[in-house]
Amino acid sequence: MKQRAVFVATSLAVLVALTVPPWLALREARQQAYRAEADLALGYASDIVRRADDTEKQALAGIDQLARSGHAPCSAASQALMRHIDLTSIYLQAIGHVRDGVLVCSSMGDEPVPLGAQVFRSSTGVTLYASVPLRDGVKSPLLGFQKGNFAALIHRDLPLDAWTAVPGVSLAMMHLEFSRNGPPVTHRGHIERSWLARLGERREATIVMDGHLVALVRSRQFPTAGIAAVPVSYLDRRTSALARRFVPAGVIAGLALAAAICMLARRQLSLASALRQGLRRNEFFLAYQPIVELATGRWVGAEALLRWRRSNGELIGPDLFIPVAERTGTITKLTERVLELVARDVGDFLARNPAFHIAVNLSAADLNLPVTRTLLDKLLADAGATPSNLIVEMTERALLDIATAKPVIASLRSGGIEVAVDDFGTGYSSLSYLESFELDFLKIDRAFTEAIGTRSPTDQVVHHIIAMAQTMKLRIIAEGVETEAQAEYLLGRGVQFAQGWRFARAMPWSELRAAFEQRGSGSSRAPANDLADVR
Repeated sequence: MKQRAVFVATSLAVLVALTVPPWLALREARQQAYRAEADLALGYASDIVRRADDTEKQALAGIDQLARSGHAPCSAASQALMRHIDLTSIYLQAIGHVRDGVLVCSSMGDEPVPLGAQVFRSSTGVTLYASVPLRDGVKSPLLGFQKGNFAALIHRDLPLDAWTAVPGVSLAMMHLEFSRNGPPVTHRGHIERSWLARLGERREATIVMDGHLVALVRSRQFPTAGIAAVPVSYLDRRTSALARRFVPAGVIAGLALAAAICMLARRQLSLASALRQGLRRNEFFLAYQPIVELATGRWVGAEALLRWRRSNGELIGPDLFIPVAERTGTITKLTERVLELVARDVGDFLARNPAFHIAVNLSAADLNLPVTRTLLDKLLADAGATPSNLIVEMTERALLDIATAKPVIASLRSGGIEVAVDDFGTGYSSLSYLESFELDFLKIDRAFTEAIGTRSPTDQVVHHIIAMAQTMKLRIIAEGVETEAQAEYLLGRGVQFAQGWRFARAMPWSELRAAFEQRGSGSSRAPANDLADVR
């Protein structure tokens, strides 16, 4: 069943690997195509706004100059000034004096020019004429801007006189105060009045509507906006061109990822098979790391650490095989083997040293098995030991299921076996969570011990863990103590026990027993130059 679950999980992972990278590549192609076309359209719309702003500024500047001159309307001096303004302006076609909607005189001469229907009078006092005829019945492409008694005329298409690299682009200049309900001031191509509403209060916006990618840009100086609309077919073509480059790369990446997943799954399955075979061939053994009382340096116990040396001599670390054992359900068999090995190794040592304890690790799966307590009792019976000679260590993950863990812990403690939470701070526990259980020890993970004195972000974590344990009246064991400074720091803050290179490496039971008997009850604090051994 476990292998089937692994197969199903691997199949799903491969399916995701084969589909997600190409999908991401296609999405990236679409996003890049949209950004490119949107930037192009925004450039066109911004150019319209710039031209419209420059034109309106020049028209209003000419009108203001006439108004400030003080010349009598249509006098020789006034008309001379009109011609001067016209000749020195880039955008103006004519400028003159207005009376009753008629340009009665201008830079073009004394011939009256009706300005046509008044289109709109803005809040700034400017009247806009959208189509100014030069003579009766003839409409010219001119716009008129009137302020006070003067008006300036410009070509309607002047704001739209922008070069576009993409054929079929629609352009428009719209007045924000009336174009939402009226036509554009000037436009070229297909323009929808509803597009302007999508600008809202923003400076610029891009949308896809009515078969176009539409860019809208608001003027910073006048109540106007420029619009550029690129046919969506150009967006589709650019997307296709980018997809032809990106999607094959995504497919290749997906294939590579799928191959890696298959290789990893095969390795996991092969490791799971080798794990079961290793149990049958008795390839597992224990190393024991002494646990030291910091105040005295005495060895008060040892943690039993499972090791695996395959028949070919390859040593596989627990960080590799323990997760595989947990996923495949082999972890309970490993726990059973650990207890058998402890009983074989210690012999009558615990019976002769009642103050010494052995710490063994239990997994979350072990807590669900009634046989676990039977195996622990058998270990004590085989070793002629008492429950006080045994400490059971559980990781924070094993404590997640409170309903399962709580009665098991209560049963162990009622029988005299003490319980420690291992690798504290690396999992899920909090003070309120741990208060749900009756515990005896809290073990500080080596990652936090190594940070002592480094001024790293985790440097202060040890202090808080110690305070938490003391609040719960738990004894503390610090793992991974490698320097005298770390040991002194922990001792000074009330930590009772420690293990690590500073005191002794993990070793076979025979070496530990010999060292213990040689040291007797005295201090066993190792000097710094004794730390060359590997863990």
